[in-house]
Amino acid sequence: MALSSIAATVSILIYLSLPYSITAGGENILHQSPTAGSRRPMVFPLFLSESNSSSSSSRSLSIPHRKLNKADSKSLPHSRMRLYDDLLRNGYYTTRLWIGTPPQMFALIVDSGSTVTYVPCSDCEQCGKHQDPKFQPELSTTYQPVKCNMDCNCDDDKEQCVYEREYAEHSSSKGVLGEDLISFGNESQLTPQRAVFGCETVETGDLYSQRADGIIGLGQGDLSLVDQLVDKGLISNSFGLCYGGMDIGGGSMILGGFEYPSDMIFTDSDPDRSPYYNIDLTGIRVAGKQLLLNSRVFDGEHGAVLDSGTTYAYLPDAAFEAFEEAVMREVSTLKQIDGPDPNFKDTCFHVAASNDVSEFSKIFPSVEMVFKSGQSWLLSPENYMFRHAKVHGAYCLGVFPNGKDHTTLLGGIVVRNTLVVYDRENSKVGFWRTNCSELSDRLHIDGATPPATLPSNDSNPSHNSSSNLSGLTQIGQINLDVELTVNSSYLKPRIEELSKSFSKELDVKSSQVVLSNLTSIGNNTLIRMVVVPPEPSTWFSNVTATSIVSRFTNHQIKLPVIFGNYQLVNYKLEPPRKRTNSSIVVIVVGIIAVIMGLSAYGAWLIWKRKQTSIPYKPVDEQVIVAEQELQPI
Repeated sequence: MALSSIAATVSILIYLSLPYSITAGGENILHQSPTAGSRRPMVFPLFLSESNSSSSSSRSLSIPHRKLNKADSKSLPHSRMRLYDDLLRNGYYTTRLWIGTPPQMFALIVDSGSTVTYVPCSDCEQCGKHQDPKFQPELSTTYQPVKCNMDCNCDDDKEQCVYEREYAEHSSSKGVLGEDLISFGNESQLTPQRAVFGCETVETGDLYSQRADGIIGLGQGDLSLVDQLVDKGLISNSFGLCYGGMDIGGGSMILGGFEYPSDMIFTDSDPDRSPYYNIDLTGIRVAGKQLLLNSRVFDGEHGAVLDSGTTYAYLPDAAFEAFEEAVMREVSTLKQIDGPDPNFKDTCFHVAASNDVSEFSKIFPSVEMVFKSGQSWLLSPENYMFRHAKVHGAYCLGVFPNGKDHTTLLGGIVVRNTLVVYDRENSKVGFWRTNCSELSDRLHIDGATPPATLPSNDSNPSHNSSSNLSGLTQIGQINLDVELTVNSSYLKPRIEELSKSFSKELDVKSSQVVLSNLTSIGNNTLIRMVVVPPEPSTWFSNVTATSIVSRFTNHQIKLPVIFGNYQLVNYKLEPPRKRTNSSIVVIVVGIIAVIMGLSAYGAWLIWKRKQTSIPYKPVDEQVIVAEQELQPI
C-alpha cells in the first residue's frame, strides 16, 4: 500500500557493545517500508539485555549530557547532507554515506529513533536485494573488525563483537561490528572519520524487503553516529533534519551545530525521561481554538516523542477524538469519502478537481502544537494530511489513535517543510517553518569547498568502472544518470523546462542537452541526460567534461524548486565517434558511383554512334547476323 504507515516499534537490543565500555541499551521506535495492515503502531517498553559489563544498565537510568565549551562549539565543523525519497510513498527518507577506502556508497534510512548505523555485509547470505551492492570489507584498506573483549558480546569463536536487534513487527538485523572511515559527501565540512557500524549477516522482515540499504542511527546511545562524532570532539552535540514538502520530497540533514534562525521555536526535551527525543507538549489548537483536553494526556508512557522514522502522527485516544472532531467541524462542507485502503477507516475528503497544494492549504484549518513554555508551533495542512492515492483532489487525515498506548508519537508528516533542531547539548528541540529544498540558501549554511578533480566511479561498486574514461583527452559524449526527488508523472509534462534548466546551469545550448529514459523509483525519478559538444565540434576537452560532471557531483547545479533535489547516480564519458573512417567510406562510395555513372554514359555514347553508322538495308536482303551472347547488366 503506497500510503500505509510503518508500524512504530521498539527494538530489544540483544547484543550491542564496543571495546570501550559500550552500553547495551534498548533501541527505540523504528519504521521501515510500508506494509499493509500496519498503520497502528506498537510502542513497547524497553528491555535491557544482559551484558558482560557492569556499566550496561546506566543508559536506562540517565543519559549523560555532553557539554562543549561555547567557543569550541562554534568553531567546530558540520556535515551538511541531502535527503532523498519521500516519507509517505517510500516509508522513509534516506541520506548517502560512503564507507571504506576506496569509499562504497550506501542509501541509509534517517532514523532519530535508532542508535546504530548498519549496512549489509558482503558475506550476508540472508540479506535482501537493496539499492546498492553490499559492503565489501575485503576491498577496504582501512576496515578493522571490532575484536572480542570483555566489554562486548562475542561471536561463537570469541573473535569478534556482534550485535542483534529485533523489532516488534517481526523484522530483525544482526551481524558483526566493524570500524572504518565514513565519508559524508561533497557538501560536508567534516572530513572522513573512523566510526563503528554494524555489518549485517542476517536480515528479516521489512529490513530484508526494503529498497534502502540500511539505517543511519541518530538516537541517543554510544553507537549512535552523532554520539561517536561528539565524543571525539569533531562536532557540537546537535543535529538538524528538514523534510521536504508534499510534492517535492527530499530535504536536508546537518550533523553538528550551526547558527539557528532567530525566530526558531524551542521546547525542552528531557533525556532522562526516555531514550527518545521528547518534547513538552501540553495542548493542541485547531483553527485557533484550544482542544478541551487535560495537558496530562500528552504525558503518558514516553510522553510526546519525535521520531523521524515514523510516517504519521499517533495521539492518545482522547486527544485523537477531540482533534478529529475539531478538524471535521472546520471542513463540514466537504464531501467525505472512503480511504485508499479498505483495511483502514481513514478520514478522507474530496476537495476539488485541482490537486494544487496551495488551494488545499486554504481549505483545511491550521493546527498549533502548544508547549509548556506557552509558545506554539504552527502546522499547515500538509503536516497532518496526506494525498489520497486513488482519488484526484482528495486528502486524508494523517493523524491516528494510538490505542492502548498512551505515548504521543509525532512522525515525519508533522515536520514536513520544517527544520527540526535536536539541540542535545542544551536538552532542547527547535522548530522553524521553511522550504527544506532551499535550506542551505535560507540559512547561509556553508558546505565544503568542492574538490578540483572529478571523483572516480571506481569508488562505488554500483557504478560501471569502465565508464570512467578520465584518461581521454577528447570526450565525444557525456552520459549522466540523475535521480530527482519528484515523481515521473509530475515530471513528464515539465521535461522541456527541466532540459532548459540543465542547459542554463551548464552554460551550454539547449540543443546540446537531451533527456530520456524516465524511470520511476518510488516517488523519485531516474532520468538519462546526454550532453553533446556544440556543432560543428565533435568533442569536448577533458577539462570541460570533467567540469560538467563535477558540477553534478558537487551539487553546484541549482534547479527550480519544482524539480526537488537531485543526485548523480552514474556517469559515463564516451570518446568521440570515429568519423574519419566513415567519411572515407562515403568518399570512396561516391567516387565509385561517379566512375560507374561515367562508364555507363560512355557506353551509351558508343552504342549511339554505332547505331548511327550502320547503313540502311532493305528488308528483303538476307543479312546474316551472328548470334551474340546475352551480357549480364
